Amino acid sequence: MANIAGVLRDEISRLSRREIRKATESTKKATNQHRRAIAMLKSHVSALTRQVLALTRAVGRFQGGSPDAPASSSSTKKIRFVAKGLRANRTRLGLSAGEFGRLVGVSANSVYAWEAGTTTPRREQLTKIAALRTMGKREAAKRLEAARNTKPAARRKR
Repeated sequence: MANIAGVLRDEISRLSRREIRKATESTKKATNQHRRAIAMLKSHVSALTRQVLALTRAVGRFQGGSPDAPASSSSTKKIRFVAKGLRANRTRLGLSAGEFGRLVGVSANSVYAWEAGTTTPRREQLTKIAALRTMGKREAAKRLEAARNTKPAARRKR
């Protein structure tokens, strides 16, 4: 004959599992509904993101910018900087680091650091360097002469 305590314990655990299942059933249903809603919202957001990206590219093409750039930054073009290219450009123009720096508006040490690859120029200097890429020796010499003739602004004393 079975032990009455064991039978009673089994019956109590069976009934408690049943009651717990009843109590948590509504929570499980709500959780599943929330998960479905979240999945639907995620797919909707990704579809909208793709749509915005396509429209941004279309506007960029319409305004004459690059297709990957947003419409607001279509006027600013990303300029690549390669240290070797800077040195090659400087030697092509026949300029010393000091002269090249004077054209760009920085010191000779900055030019040396750029060429060594330890630092990179700021955006303002990058635009000036890009302008020097299309320049020939004569034009560079004229600009350097013009830069020499203009006196630098007086420094403030501390």
